[in-house]
Amino acid sequence: MSAELISILVLVAVFVIATTRSINMGALAFAAAFGVGELVAGLDADGIFAGFPGDLFVVLVGVTYLFAIARANGTTDWLVHAAIRLVRGRIALIPWVMFAVTGALTAIGAVSPAAVAIVAPIALSFAARYGISPLLMGAMVVHGAQGGGFSPISIYGSIVNGIVEREKLPGSELTLFLVSLAANLVIAGIVFVLLGGLKLTGAPSGGQSGGQSGGAARPGKKPGRKPGETDQAADRAADPERARLTPARTATLAALVALVVAVLGFDLDAGFSAITLAVLLSACWPETSRRAVGAIAWPTVLLICGVLTYVGVLEEMGTIDYAGNAVGDIGIPLLAAVLLCYIGAVISAFASSVGIMGALIPLAVPFLAQGEIGAVGMVTALAVSATVVDVSPFSTNGALVLAAAPDVDRERFFRQLMVYGGIVVAVVPAAVWLVLVVPGSV
Repeated sequence: MSAELISILVLVAVFVIATTRSINMGALAFAAAFGVGELVAGLDADGIFAGFPGDLFVVLVGVTYLFAIARANGTTDWLVHAAIRLVRGRIALIPWVMFAVTGALTAIGAVSPAAVAIVAPIALSFAARYGISPLLMGAMVVHGAQGGGFSPISIYGSIVNGIVEREKLPGSELTLFLVSLAANLVIAGIVFVLLGGLKLTGAPSGGQSGGQSGGAARPGKKPGRKPGETDQAADRAADPERARLTPARTATLAALVALVVAVLGFDLDAGFSAITLAVLLSACWPETSRRAVGAIAWPTVLLICGVLTYVGVLEEMGTIDYAGNAVGDIGIPLLAAVLLCYIGAVISAFASSVGIMGALIPLAVPFLAQGEIGAVGMVTALAVSATVVDVSPFSTNGALVLAAAPDVDRERFFRQLMVYGGIVVAVVPAAVWLVLVVPGSV
């Protein structure tokens, strides 16, 4: 049995054991990385540690630390009420507002994880407060980020268009952007309907419609209040402190704005920026920040970092290239095309979407050069397949959503994200292949 096949079987075993025995998958993955790396791949400790996602570790810790402080001093509650006022209390519009905001951020140049890191904690806090399914809200944030992710001036768009130009393939920047936006809009619409979004139009504020809620139900609506609207006056009367801007909240809001400016305006690291801002807030208001470090999503950090360290071992020992080359050697272009889409989706659910696109598009060049498959459709299908799966809890975006959700059963939410990610992986590559690749085949 080849070393590559052994490493794949061990990855399957990690999933099975973690699911059936309720063991943190990250801890298992660290053990697997050590065993496979040392015994099968012949790597030393430095070679295994090379796959540790230090940048993602800092992002997860920094962002959850900053927003733990924001929750402790009431800033997230204030933002939730501000969002309610913005849409005139119509709860059903909030998931779409979050979709639009993250999409706008990535379309103008934000890295997708940076946009999700900024929006997800606010969106998930709102979901917990008003009884919206955290899976619905998290999916809307991630799909929004991916919907804007391939604009001609975006990071993803620039990378893919650059690869296409370098490989001398026909390309269409507008097609890439619009197809990705349409695909994520369609998926978001389906998720919105299936996870109770329509019920939010007639839901009393604080109710449990839409799924799992982190907040307690509040009194019913006042006479004359429209269905699906929050009772803002009652909220303020019941807890006037919640709607008041204190110095700590003002400083925290300034810190959140500074995070956006640092990441989008100056291209600074989101994790380091968030940690720095959190430390400054803690120094000024230690009484509300004392428990914030304990509120960092440490189990999620362990899970994600462990799995990605094992994926790093797979990349180091050539398992990823092994799978891609095996598909590239298939003599049937349409079959090779759909398999490449699936490989991109599966691997991207655990690794860097940009890295996967950078590897898969060149692998598609040989049979694209034969002229039997349309290059624009194939590249677009690969790009969508490799990014739409970022709802997986093992991807950066999915991990940020998992870490940002307050007041949830985190293990249950992790499994929900994993199942949803699995459905997306199973369905979307075939769908985009049928729509984009098959019609362009000769």
